Amino acid sequence: QVQLVESGGGLVQAGGSLRLSCAASGRTFSSYTMGWFRQAPGKEREFVAAITWSSGNIYYADSVKGRFTISRAYAKNTVHLQMNSLKPEDTAVYYCAAQSGYSGSYYYTVLSRYDYWGQGTLVTVSS
Repeated sequence: QVQLVESGGGLVQAGGSLRLSCAASGRTFSSYTMGWFRQAPGKEREFVAAITWSSGNIYYADSVKGRFTISRAYAKNTVHLQMNSLKPEDTAVYYCAAQSGYSGSYYYTVLSRYDYWGQGTLVTVSS
């Protein structure tokens, strides 16, 4: 049974940093693409970043480029999202997701392409 478990959310002041982690288990993820999405209150879930597990190709939403960094710890089956220079508009529940295969940069942003989802972790950025 595949499980994605996020951790690391919390309350931080604007300009601060947080590091989210996603622990993946239940199968081999070497042929998967891992993504981070977020959903703010009253808004749709949106793409944040993605990384291909084996080659480490990385993709970001324009809104987080230069501030967020996605990475993976291959041996630990863990994906991280380092978030710096946080803004109040980054406040959201952040979700980790896994997509089988490497479908291309556009499809990494599409929610329906992802096969597995975590339960989410709340990030609150105060002004």
